[in-house]
Amino acid sequence: MSSLHISQGVFRLSDTRTLTLSDLTVRQTDSWAFVGSNGSGKSALARALAGDLTLLKGTRKNSFPHIVRLSFEQLQKLVADEWQRNNTDLLSEGEDDTGRTTAEIIQDEVRDPARCAALAAQFGIEKLLDRRFKYLSTGETRKTLLCQVLMQKPDLLVLDEPFDGLDVNARAQLAQLLETLSGEGQTMVLVLNRFDDIPAFVKNVGVLADCTLASVGPREQVMADALVAQLAHSESLNGMAVPEAEDPTARISPPAGSPLIVLRDGVVQYNDQPILHHLSWQVDHGQHWQITGQNGAGKSTLLSLITGDHAQGYSNDLTLFGRRRGSGETIWDIKRHIGYVSSSLHLDYRVSTSVRNVITSGFFDSIGIYQAVSDRQKLLTSQWLELLGLEGDAGDTPFHSLSWGQQRLALIARALVKHPALLILDEPLQGLDPINRQLVRRFVDILIGEGETQLLFVSHHAEDAPQCITHRLSFIPDGEIYRYQIDIL
Repeated sequence: MSSLHISQGVFRLSDTRTLTLSDLTVRQTDSWAFVGSNGSGKSALARALAGDLTLLKGTRKNSFPHIVRLSFEQLQKLVADEWQRNNTDLLSEGEDDTGRTTAEIIQDEVRDPARCAALAAQFGIEKLLDRRFKYLSTGETRKTLLCQVLMQKPDLLVLDEPFDGLDVNARAQLAQLLETLSGEGQTMVLVLNRFDDIPAFVKNVGVLADCTLASVGPREQVMADALVAQLAHSESLNGMAVPEAEDPTARISPPAGSPLIVLRDGVVQYNDQPILHHLSWQVDHGQHWQITGQNGAGKSTLLSLITGDHAQGYSNDLTLFGRRRGSGETIWDIKRHIGYVSSSLHLDYRVSTSVRNVITSGFFDSIGIYQAVSDRQKLLTSQWLELLGLEGDAGDTPFHSLSWGQQRLALIARALVKHPALLILDEPLQGLDPINRQLVRRFVDILIGEGETQLLFVSHHAEDAPQCITHRLSFIPDGEIYRYQIDIL
């Protein structure tokens, strides 16, 4: 029986990035689906299985005689090439189109009209064989390319994002065709964006996060994992409004048209040693920023100016929520409009309590609960728990029994219950494994994207950013000081 086995595999993606596949075996007649978000390494996995990536460490043992990989990018290139043919000198006199027919595309690698006709009939495109390929719909081109690779009789078929760009009916139809192929004994690997895209016939599932195969095994086993279940749950949350504020009328926002934050020529120094060196920075309405830089660059100093925890904040030209710092506001006036989550806060949250109480404590900005909780606060907490996939009795789970990433999510929800104008996440991915990192990034996108809070996301690495980020402030070493670079993403 043919098989492909990768053990402790590390594959080269670039000079600085690798793909890690610790233990993976695909056997003859297997059906696999690998799921991951954008940038998680899905397409790299497809290339590694096909033998198209350089193996830096570990082993890759393959006994499949013929592996074929098919990607959405290949399809796009083929369509573009067909249209490009009309822009060349290939047109004969009186000829107005040199595009190839569907039958010619299917038989591009293997010439066999009888098999071409049989596959076209199986995929329901026999009436399209004489039509120009470039005029077909997205679903029709997808089926044509599948027929093309099946003409080659692959022993292992790797399909990279086969459902991308298809409507609901076309996806269901393609899933049925793939199920038929699997039932006929075709060994198949599907690389997908969403858990919902995993067809019912697939028996084995892998989850990719941060270019690492983080979870792998039989479908029921993997999907029963709490972290994977939360990732799958997050797919249904797009467009769902976050729970209301306790008192919606009390929510602060800067005056119409005013920025959320303005720092002009900011300077912080200790013993004549510059920490912030003439930083001018503005956060406008609707912007979400990532702040990057190495340890000691001054990121935490900038945050402490914003949160009111730094004494030199009052000697700088800083305006927050439309109000100039030092104009008579109290530290409470500042902090009640800011939600803050950091690794140090996480470590400080050592009280023995439930995840429900942790989120409820966000109404009081306390660690633990030391006063009566109103019925509305209880209701809103339950709604936040439901959003995190921890509704019902799961909300009474001890906080410290959750994974580190789930604890971090609960603390982010705790910061958001009061609907702050500004949420600051200081190294929220620090100490998390790949799947927990993906979980946190995914929920940050949901919670920020569906609410009105603006985000400052602080990290060492640009690639840590959730998708909602619109701008980046980078602290870049420049001799004894740092210079500042602003990018619009």
